[in-house]
Amino acid sequence: MSTRSAHPARRAGRPRSRAVALAVAAAVSSVALVSCGSDGDDNSSSASTERPTAPDTASFSGNTPSALESKAASAVASARASASARAASASAAASSFEASVSAAVERANKAAQNELKDVKGQGNALSDVAMTGKARANTDGLLAVIVSITNRTDHKASYAVQVDFLDSAGKTVETRYVGAEDLAPGERAQPLAISRKPPEPVLTPKLVKAQRY
Repeated sequence: MSTRSAHPARRAGRPRSRAVALAVAAAVSSVALVSCGSDGDDNSSSASTERPTAPDTASFSGNTPSALESKAASAVASARASASARAASASAAASSFEASVSAAVERANKAAQNELKDVKGQGNALSDVAMTGKARANTDGLLAVIVSITNRTDHKASYAVQVDFLDSAGKTVETRYVGAEDLAPGERAQPLAISRKPPEPVLTPKLVKAQRY
């Protein structure tokens, strides 16, 4: 009797053990799934909330816009300073040229003026004199003419020349005197007759007198 009663108890215990084992396995699987899902959610949340970092500008090549603007401004300032220096240099050179010419011929011009004050008509040497214009760029904008005097005689001679500057109506507004002293036969001198009047209105130079003495 005792043997028979033991068998049903063992049989009844086996299904319960299996049920418990299945329940434990199911619980473990659920925990594992929850853990995996939680890890995935954490990674996704971390990736979505991560902020971008600023690029490392130390590795860039070239210049920034502010640097380019600074270089452009510097180049413009340099060009302006250079142009201003050139203009000042040209003005100084023209003034120096005029001063040197005036100093070199002052005595001859005064002598010419004195010689011509008593000359009537056009003088005796008008055919020995010619005039050509000189570029204003070389005279600081002043109107100037080159007076070419050639001694066509066979002996040494001096010359006095009068140049008038006329306005558009033909009226004389300025008179200049130039001269050349002790020219040898065939020798040529080329003094300048320079008007001191402003560039406007434009004047016209006219050869009035030339005297050989």
